[in-house]
Amino acid sequence: MSDCLFCRIISGGIPSKKIYEDNELLAFYDISPQAPVHFLVIPKKHISNLMEAAPEDAVLLGKMLHKAQELLSEQGCAEKGGRFVINCKSDGMQTVEHIHLHVLGGRSLGWPPG
Repeated sequence: MSDCLFCRIISGGIPSKKIYEDNELLAFYDISPQAPVHFLVIPKKHISNLMEAAPEDAVLLGKMLHKAQELLSEQGCAEKGGRFVINCKSDGMQTVEHIHLHVLGGRSLGWPPG
């Protein structure tokens, strides 16, 4: 989608600080980090939000989670872990209409989130 911010990042039209890329996924650092480690993992396939994911997207979503876990470990958070968040639609505070997984670590994260 040409008007989607993350699709433009995927196509290279908008720069990002990438930490991982393959044929299906892209991971890059958040431009407004909320923790010492804060990056996003997104599918290259445009899926607007989790509520609109189709059954055939289940494998791709699983790959997102697994890659997020690997990358968080590589960022030095294997021992203490972190937080994995998918915001969904307006009540979930989703700000970009392309499914994305926030991965945060490097400090204790309180609950409920601010």
